[in-house]
Amino acid sequence: MKKSLHRVLYLALAGLMLVSCSKDDVQPDSNIRDLGTIAKVVNATATKDNNMAMGNPSGAGTSYSNYLINKAQYSMSYNSYRGTPNWVSWHLSSAWVGSTPRQDDFRADNSLPTAFYRVTPADYTGSGFDRGHNCPSADRTLTVTDNSATFLMSNMIPQAPTNNQQTWANLENYCRTLINQGNELYIIMGQYGIGGTGSAGYKETLAGGKVTVPNRIWKVIVVLPNGTGDAARVTTSTRVIAIDTPNSTSISSSWGTYRTTVDAIEAKMGYNLLSNVSSTVQTTIEARVDTGPTQ
Repeated sequence: MKKSLHRVLYLALAGLMLVSCSKDDVQPDSNIRDLGTIAKVVNATATKDNNMAMGNPSGAGTSYSNYLINKAQYSMSYNSYRGTPNWVSWHLSSAWVGSTPRQDDFRADNSLPTAFYRVTPADYTGSGFDRGHNCPSADRTLTVTDNSATFLMSNMIPQAPTNNQQTWANLENYCRTLINQGNELYIIMGQYGIGGTGSAGYKETLAGGKVTVPNRIWKVIVVLPNGTGDAARVTTSTRVIAIDTPNSTSISSSWGTYRTTVDAIEAKMGYNLLSNVSSTVQTTIEARVDTGPTQ
């Protein structure tokens, strides 16, 4: 009798363990399930979206000083009198990034109206200023066409080497860190003023006055988790990074030093940078200086 009882208890315990194991196989640890779900969401929603989803900051159109150009890779307001863009706007997510090498095929933008002077790479030669990308080469590496488009001279400004190769490069690298974390970004870059200091000293113009050297260079970055309906998803808690830097060789390599507000940049430019975002939300996020991480 005692042996029979022990046998029954043993079988019951074995059965219980079997059920328990079976349950674990069907329902894995909740943390693993959550990570798997996150990975699927990130992979599913990293897409190429509208480069001007946040709006047309200057109301660009057909004016020679505020000429709207829409390319697959970025949009811009081009100023034919300065020989540079007023601003360039682009979307960045992991969907834009691949293994295409840097093309380095700097060239005039022959799609500009024939009445515009078409800046050439040689216009910067010996100036002491880099041909500074607005939309960076490394943000468009999915195809050769995408990367090559970033080397059009309409996407360039005369940028002090320290500003371009250190401060700006560090910020651009940080942006790509953010997309690797499952975010998508809307980035608007622009410049204003006249006169900067490059490696060959202070200059106000290049190419016999056809290209204006800016005094200040700014950028605004809206950070969102991958998703859809992007402008509508911007809330008062959305991270917005705004920086405004001097176009100079005497500049900190830490871009965080130059954080400011969107409101301050708009006041300098007369723009409405996030015009497609709810005005109520704009009031909050555009008055706030970012305090988030810088790397």
